[in-house]
Amino acid sequence: MSGEKLFGAPSHGPTGNTDHEGLKLVLHRYIIDAIEESGKNLLEGSRPMLSQFVTDKVAEYIARLHLAISRYEMERLAEEIVDELTGFGPLEVLLRDSAVTEILVNGPHRVFVEREGVLHLSDLRFIDDHHVERVMQRILAPLGRRLDESSPMVDARLPDGSRVNAIIPPIALDGPCLSIRKFRKDMLKSTDLMAMQSIDQAIFEFIQEAVGKRCNILVSGGTGTGKTTLLNILSQLIAPHERLVTIEDVAELQLGHPHVVRLETRPPNAEGHGEVKASDLIRNALRMRPDRIILGEIRGVEVVDVLTAMNTGHDGSMSTVHANNAQDALLRLETLVGLTGRLIAERTLRQMICAALDVVIQLTRLPDGRRCISEVVEVVGIRDDVYVTNTLFRFDRHTGRGFLREAANPAGDKLRRESALSPLAY
Repeated sequence: MSGEKLFGAPSHGPTGNTDHEGLKLVLHRYIIDAIEESGKNLLEGSRPMLSQFVTDKVAEYIARLHLAISRYEMERLAEEIVDELTGFGPLEVLLRDSAVTEILVNGPHRVFVEREGVLHLSDLRFIDDHHVERVMQRILAPLGRRLDESSPMVDARLPDGSRVNAIIPPIALDGPCLSIRKFRKDMLKSTDLMAMQSIDQAIFEFIQEAVGKRCNILVSGGTGTGKTTLLNILSQLIAPHERLVTIEDVAELQLGHPHVVRLETRPPNAEGHGEVKASDLIRNALRMRPDRIILGEIRGVEVVDVLTAMNTGHDGSMSTVHANNAQDALLRLETLVGLTGRLIAERTLRQMICAALDVVIQLTRLPDGRRCISEVVEVVGIRDDVYVTNTLFRFDRHTGRGFLREAANPAGDKLRRESALSPLAY
């Protein structure tokens, strides 16, 4: 086996020093190939045996390429690689890399990472399916979560807040798959979004007024478009004396607010008992004297409870939903209500949705990875059993920047409520 042919020699600086992380990445792959060729199951053996094997291979590689590395540096590299092999494997370096926002493992040999909103295929790899599953178990063990054939899918949260989803065969046909959405330690602010051209000053001022006037806001968008980030931004605009109750499947919100009660759903245990659903938490939250309820995502039977809460005195509440545009977001809510099995007349249901929501903010991710608000729509009411909406802002796709105010419909065509933002709509 020729490691230098497979991976190439790591680059050197002007002084001849080898880049530490770059060399470790090359050595990691080199040693995984060596373990595979050896035919020995070293990862399940003793640590001293694995350490000796790794040290020998590191020394062999460095001698072959005549790299200018001290014995101390070589031993440190070997020790770090052993830690990675016995810990979270190739994921160790990615979890430490602050530039990586998402890690996607599609089987042992295809590891994708997201940087600045764009996915890239990484050079990192695992030895085989069992290696991936061992790393999954190491991640989940401290969290008290179970992953086996009887429970082949797991959603969990790491201690730092990162979200983990794992799925294994026979459900995953091409090997175990792992998704990690990393948790930002530095909470983004509105100024950050403006600097990244995700929003502009006009739309921020509108959002600020919408939150201040206690409009019920629904944030819509696809996966990874920044719905949770925008909820965090919205929470920063809420008056500090208000009491917030948040409800999430996996706690991700970082609300920069002094009075927050955080609730998290719980899946059933191994015997199928003990499940706590979002709908249960919403009903409980109503007894906790909230000024606003923030639901991380509407995805099931809780849709009726959150709409009811918005209609019964909890103005200023917020949530997110997966949809392609603002109009589809309203239809998505209808679909979710239908899936609950409750028989509600279509007109009554649409009246309920319109009474609950004031504003829908649609997010999108552009081809270059940039996330932005694509439109802001005011929910006015229904006429002839059809939603009446008013597009207040829309992203200019021709220039790729800025927002355009849409021409408003005549006042007589609107069924405006007092909570709607009349000055900004016209």
